[in-house]
Amino acid sequence: MVRAFKMKGQKRKKKRDEKYDREEEEEEKEEVEEEELNDSGKRAKLEKTSQNDNKKGEEDGQEEKDVVVHEMEGIPIAPSDQNTKRPGVIFVLEKASLEVAKVGKSYQILNSDDHSNFLRRNNKNPADYRPDIVHQALLSVLDSPLTKAGRLQAVYVRTDKGVLFEVKPHVRLPRTYKRFAGIMLQLLQKLSITAVGKREKLLRVIKNPVTQYLPVNSRKIGFSYSSEKLVKMRNYVASISDDDNLVFVVGAMAHGKIDCDYTDDLIAISGYPLSAARCIARICEALEDKWNLL
Repeated sequence: MVRAFKMKGQKRKKKRDEKYDREEEEEEKEEVEEEELNDSGKRAKLEKTSQNDNKKGEEDGQEEKDVVVHEMEGIPIAPSDQNTKRPGVIFVLEKASLEVAKVGKSYQILNSDDHSNFLRRNNKNPADYRPDIVHQALLSVLDSPLTKAGRLQAVYVRTDKGVLFEVKPHVRLPRTYKRFAGIMLQLLQKLSITAVGKREKLLRVIKNPVTQYLPVNSRKIGFSYSSEKLVKMRNYVASISDDDNLVFVVGAMAHGKIDCDYTDDLIAISGYPLSAARCIARICEALEDKWNLL
């Protein structure tokens, strides 16, 4: 009797999935489980109304305890007026240079000052590795009176490698670049950073594209020195209705221009090239004048 052998074939390559924090998918599963529990517990609620009222009181007391704000070591939560329902703004920082590599025995965020020799050995231009640009840009957004007044809805950063992450408006990032680089390294490796004693994630890697997180009726405005449409920022935002949600797309790279197809308008706000931090400062100042934020 001949023994059957399985023919060897070419192994299928496993498709690499995009790495991101799957918090949203977990929340959807929790909602489905809660609905199932609610359906199965309707009869029990009719029979034991008094017990449920007591449990509800306990849950309300627990929710009040959860409202207490906890701070994470290295990233404290900045005070802001988060209860405002007035018009807000969203910032998207494109092409941020945040690349992780193993240098020696440790993983680090590559930058042109500390890793110039390493980058040249790997045939890369050190001038393209400027993570300090996104650091300064984020500080410019988060430190503005616009943010402290609660008008900043969200900040999204997309790296030049296509990794997208969200920064909560009430996060207080480290002032020094060394600590900032450590936070970014932890974020890109762990995919999220959560405040101590609280489930809220202050920084988290999310799934592309960024357009799925933007409001439907938002007006998306890109900025580039090469744009032929030169405007004065105060006059430009003054002409926009307060009913429109504003999304500003700013490049966080050393040179070049943003290349995204979701912007509705591409403008220049100066006759000279501006850094990302200075461009964001002009945007914030114009909006603060529009909304009378002092």
